[in-house]
Amino acid sequence: MKTSSRKKIKASEFDKLFDEGKDVSSYLNLKGAKMEHPIQRINIDIPQEMLFQVDKEAARIGVPRTSLLKLWIAERIDTL
Repeated sequence: MKTSSRKKIKASEFDKLFDEGKDVSSYLNLKGAKMEHPIQRINIDIPQEMLFQVDKEAARIGVPRTSLLKLWIAERIDTL
């Protein structure tokens, strides 16, 4: 019989470590974890000037271009 090598702690201790921003990965069993929403890669052609504006806004708020585009798409979908 194989024994688990994961550390075990109480839930309250785990919560405290997580809230403090500590690495809690050694306490997790990720063996069977699945992505909730699979990723589909797409290509999109955007005019250079428009992409410049996207990059400018992404830099202003401190996020990568792709994150900003996903945020904008999600916001638009929410209005449908």
